[in-house]
Amino acid sequence: MTMQSIIKKAIKRLELEGKLLTPDYYFEAFCKEAEKAGRTVEDCNQLSKLSQTLNKELQKELTQYRIATMAELVRFLIARLNRTNPSQCSEIVEAQSVLLRRVLQVIEVLHNEEASMLARKSMEILNASPSASQIDQLRQFWINFITTYDDTFLNKLRGLGEVDNKNLKKTIQNLNLSSPLLQESWGSDGYSKIASLLISSFVPSIASSVNEKIASLSDKIRSNPKILERIEIEKEVKSAILLRIALDKNSLKEMVKSLDGILDKLSNRLIDMIERSDNSTTEIQQIKNELKSYNMDSDSNFTTAHKKLFTIALALEENTQLLSQDLKNHSGEVESLSKKVHMLEQELAAVKQESKEDFLTKLYNKRALDEFINMKEAEFERYGRNYSIVMFDLDHFKNVNDTFGHEAGDAVLSAFAQILKKEARTVDVVGRFGGEEFMALLSETDTEGGAIFAEKVRKHVEKARFMYKGDRINVTVSSGVSQRKNHTSAKNAINSADEYLYKAKKEGRNQVAYK
Repeated sequence: MTMQSIIKKAIKRLELEGKLLTPDYYFEAFCKEAEKAGRTVEDCNQLSKLSQTLNKELQKELTQYRIATMAELVRFLIARLNRTNPSQCSEIVEAQSVLLRRVLQVIEVLHNEEASMLARKSMEILNASPSASQIDQLRQFWINFITTYDDTFLNKLRGLGEVDNKNLKKTIQNLNLSSPLLQESWGSDGYSKIASLLISSFVPSIASSVNEKIASLSDKIRSNPKILERIEIEKEVKSAILLRIALDKNSLKEMVKSLDGILDKLSNRLIDMIERSDNSTTEIQQIKNELKSYNMDSDSNFTTAHKKLFTIALALEENTQLLSQDLKNHSGEVESLSKKVHMLEQELAAVKQESKEDFLTKLYNKRALDEFINMKEAEFERYGRNYSIVMFDLDHFKNVNDTFGHEAGDAVLSAFAQILKKEARTVDVVGRFGGEEFMALLSETDTEGGAIFAEKVRKHVEKARFMYKGDRINVTVSSGVSQRKNHTSAKNAINSADEYLYKAKKEGRNQVAYK
C-alpha cells in the first residue's frame, strides 16, 4: 500500500469516527492505518526512540505508567522535573565533595612523593572554590600522572625477593633479609637499625606500661640484633605484636567504660529534663555537680573528654530556661503543622483516586483501563478465564459540539457514562478510552455475551432523551466486540474490537459489529 493511500485512509477514518482533523487526531489515525498496512513509519516510532535515550530508571517508570503518546511523555517529564529536589542534589554534591577530599587525604599519606604533592595541590584548589576550568585542569594533572607513572624502580629489589607491583607492602614483606645484596646495602650496623625500629613498635601506644614478656624480648634483640636472622625469632616477634595490641585494647576498654558511665547518666538526665521541662534547670545543675565531683585523677587520659562534658553541662544550664520557653511558644505552631499534615494526607489520597478517574464522566480513565486489562490478562494466562472487550463510539459526536456547543457535548458524554454504569455488572469494568470513545471489559464473557451487552446499551441510548437547555439531542452509539481467547494477545483483541467498531460505523452506525 502506498503512503498516499495510507493518508487517505487516515482522513477517512477520522471522518467515520467524527473527529476533527487536528494534528494529534491525524497522527494517531495515520499511525494506526500504517500499522494496519504493515508499513514502518519513523515518526510513529518517535516515542519509542526517545524513551530509549532515557536512563533505565525512567524507562521503567514509562512502562509502569504506560506512556503511549508524546503528550503523555511530555507531561510525565514535566512532573518528574517538578518533583526534583534541589536540596537533595545539593546534599549529594556536598557528600561527593567530602568523599573526594578524604580520598585525597589518603593519597597524600601513600608512599609516593609525586602523588602526595599532587594530592596536596588538589586539596588547595578544592578548598578555594575552583571554577569548572580549574577542576578540568586538575583532572588533566591526574591523567598525566597515571599516564606517565613508572614503577620500574621496584625491579631493583628483584634480587632480594619476589616483587609485587600491585602490593608494595607484600613486596617489602617478601624481601630476604639474609641476602648478600641486602647485607651490602645495610652496612655493618644494618641489623642494629632494624632492631631499634622493631623495639619501638613493641611499645604500647595507649597502655600505660610495658608487659614483662615484651620487655624481655626487647632486651634480647637490643643486646644481639643479629638474632633477627633466626627463623624461630619470627614467632616471638609476632606474639609480642599481638600482645601489644591486646594491651592497648584492654586499656582503651577500661577508659571507655569509665566514660560510658558518665555519658549514660548525662543521657538519662537529659531525657528526663526534656520530659519534665519545668524542672530542667534543677536537673542540669545536678548533672554539673556530678561532673565537678568526678575524680579526674582516676582516668587522667580522659581529662580532655571530661572537660568537654563539663562545658556541655554549663552550656545546658545557661540555655535551658530559654529552650523551655521556646518549646511552649512553638507548641501552637507544632499543633497547626500537625493539622496541615493531616489535611495534606487527605488531599493526597483524593489525588491518587482522581489519577484513575476521568474528570468529566467519573468513569475509569485510559490509564486505569490499562491496569485492569493487565489484571484480566494475568487471570486469562493463569486460569484461562476468558473475557470480552466492547468498544463504543458516539455517532456524529462532532455535530453535537458544532450545533449545541461543547458544554452540550460534555453533558452527552456524562449521560452516556451513566447508561454504561447502569447496564454493566458489578464484575465488569467500564471507562472512557478517549474523546467520545469508551471501553467495557466483561469478565467470564464470550463474544455473544459481549454483543448482548453492547446491544442493550445501544437500545438504551436510542430510547434515552438527551436534553440540553430545553433542546433534545438525538444520540446513537456504534460498538465493536471481540473476545480474548480468539487472539494471541490482549492488544490484538483490543485492535479487533476497534476494527469491528470501525466496521459498524462504515456500514451505517447505530449498530453492533462482531464475528
